[in-house]
Amino acid sequence: MTTTSRAHRAADTVLRGFDDHHERFRAATRRARQRFVRRDWEGIRWDTIKRLELYDQCVVETISALDEQLGERLSDRNLWIATKLAYTRAILGRNDFELAETYFNSITRRIFPHIGVDPEIDYVSSDFPLPFRGWEMASARMYGVRRVEPMLLRKILEDADFGVAFKDLDGDAKRAAQRVEQAITLAFGRETIEAIDVLVPVFIRNKAAYVVGRIRRGDAVLPMVLAILNGDQGLEVDAVLLTEESASILFSFARWYLHADLASPREVIGFLHSVLPRKRVSELYISLGYNKHGKSEFFADLVACIRETHEQFVVAPGEPGLVMAVFTLPSFEFVFKVIKDVFPSSKRTTRDEIRDKYRQVLLHDRVGRLVDYQVFEHVRFPRARFNDDLLADLLATAGNTVELAGDDVVVHHMYIGRRVTPLDVFLPTAAPEPAEAAVLDWGRTLKDLAAADIFTGDILLKNFGLTRHGRVVFYDYDEVSRVSTRSFRRLPQPRDEFETMSAEPWYSVADEDVFPEELNSFLGFSGALRDAFLRTHGDLTTVEFWRQTQERIRAGEVIEFSPYADEFRLRPVG
Repeated sequence: MTTTSRAHRAADTVLRGFDDHHERFRAATRRARQRFVRRDWEGIRWDTIKRLELYDQCVVETISALDEQLGERLSDRNLWIATKLAYTRAILGRNDFELAETYFNSITRRIFPHIGVDPEIDYVSSDFPLPFRGWEMASARMYGVRRVEPMLLRKILEDADFGVAFKDLDGDAKRAAQRVEQAITLAFGRETIEAIDVLVPVFIRNKAAYVVGRIRRGDAVLPMVLAILNGDQGLEVDAVLLTEESASILFSFARWYLHADLASPREVIGFLHSVLPRKRVSELYISLGYNKHGKSEFFADLVACIRETHEQFVVAPGEPGLVMAVFTLPSFEFVFKVIKDVFPSSKRTTRDEIRDKYRQVLLHDRVGRLVDYQVFEHVRFPRARFNDDLLADLLATAGNTVELAGDDVVVHHMYIGRRVTPLDVFLPTAAPEPAEAAVLDWGRTLKDLAAADIFTGDILLKNFGLTRHGRVVFYDYDEVSRVSTRSFRRLPQPRDEFETMSAEPWYSVADEDVFPEELNSFLGFSGALRDAFLRTHGDLTTVEFWRQTQERIRAGEVIEFSPYADEFRLRPVG
């Protein structure tokens, strides 16, 4: 058999593996919609986790098939140069060929664990197509109207075709139309528009479904997202999101992944980017569960930033971590985290355990409070782009992961996620009102995470930060565990003067023990901020709060963490 014929067979095997993955991915997504209709909330969570695990599983299956097919020629680089050419021809004209290219890269990087990118056997950033711009309507319906009336909103909701009756369709349509009219007048200065475009795919996450659209007038666009819940008495529109900021939070890096059945992801990404221009294309792909391709898009952004600026990587703002070295590019809104070689005795953990913690977070609902990190391996950076002090520190503290290779710095394993402002950096210089808002949201963060069965472990302010929307998130996962596995205890009272004066605990403490009263000692702020926090969240310092939360978790309660504020709801809460 010639090299060319072998290459065609190998390309066909990779493409079959990709097709199998994408069909199974879409099947999980379709099940999520069916589960929403049946109110099977646990099933939606299960599908989300299984869909995340699917990619690596399919890659392993494809490589196994290639190994059986090619034998000793599996690692023949010349064969893979020819295979890439054959594969490129095979995927031309497909609606999902950017995902197909990323899948091919996943195969070659497993077979050839090379550092950096090899353009002869890898697809590089210039190979990936841009999201559709201007003609992304293939995945959307256009409602050509000049004014918004309840009849239009009713039609949009009916076209979503859930197969479940609305509790009060006419009432929801009327209330939603009023909100839309108000937003149009505020945004455009008048009530007339050109059209409303609505994506055909419905977006599902946890207990909510979202109909996503945009309102057009000339070159101006306004997002329009209808948040729909399925209650005991039928469907209802819970909220309407009509600003870029409110719609952006739906696709936040701190939330779990949405399900939407997409024949052409690029069309939908292009549509979303038209109303969320500040969202990176990479983040939009990731928000829809296309993590691997999102990483490809992200890396292209990073390479472009390095080429277009002369900035150097520097130490990230905030107090240095005990287990992670963290650095950033000032104009690039992400941080790069590398596990250190040695940890202080206070950190009873290992490198493998830390990796496992970050993996656990990936497979857990982040409820809008945990930063999403993507793992990158064997990445090559120009040596000149590193601040001398930073590079010296990385080589000294993380030399098992970071090395010099000629004029390059190679990072063998790192986590990349959105940069936020650490609370311990923000609070000392913040005005009283935003400072109080931040500490109160910090308390809500602890409660949201607890309700989602997440115990942060280390609650110091340096491990929490503010997003650009002013929302508090947690980003240090080396001590994360489940609330349901902890033992929440009251601090024992000292029995005599010796126990009172003891510098060390005189009572036994097991690894799973937690003493909520100790939160008072770790607040990191005082005075009016402390008083405000304890008035609102003083229950966090009680055993009762944590044990009641455990009971709810163990009872199997699935809590919905809405990605929007009460002000966007159509009905009063409560």
